[in-house]
Amino acid sequence: MIELGSKLKEMRLRKNLTQEELANRCELTKGYISQLENDLTSPSIATLSDLLTALGSDLADFFHEEAEEKIVFTKEEYIEKQSEGMLWTWVIPNAQKNMMEPVLVELEAGAETPEDVPHEGEEFGYVLEGRIAVVIAGRSRTVKKGESFYYSAGKAHCIVNKGKGKARFLWVSTPPNF
Repeated sequence: MIELGSKLKEMRLRKNLTQEELANRCELTKGYISQLENDLTSPSIATLSDLLTALGSDLADFFHEEAEEKIVFTKEEYIEKQSEGMLWTWVIPNAQKNMMEPVLVELEAGAETPEDVPHEGEEFGYVLEGRIAVVIAGRSRTVKKGESFYYSAGKAHCIVNKGKGKARFLWVSTPPNF
């Protein structure tokens, strides 16, 4: 629920107006502005519209509430999928609606991701554990723990665990592709 009074007061203060200055611009009394700001009375639509015009706004902007952007995601929100020596963990749920899609990937020794067909975009990764090979158009490049990779996704590509143990890496695709 929107709190009219506090929102009007905030807008008035941003414009460096006193209650009396705002009241004069709208042919109202200072006392009425004070009552509005303290939610002791409610304005008519016409009066609210006049107030908003004086404050450089309008009804549409005043009542437009933006959804708060979710910024932090917990482990409980992650989505996991296991298949053939691989564990995929989507660390940002519903990331496919975003500009990029980060996935934490674990590959058992010798396992490899399915070959990804050429597509628009770019991919980035950071190796957290083990050693992998990034294979692009048949050419293999080794990436070790603490190293990263970045490439245009316009050629067929996959990732292979070349080490003797598990490999873990953060893999980010833009636009989302996983």
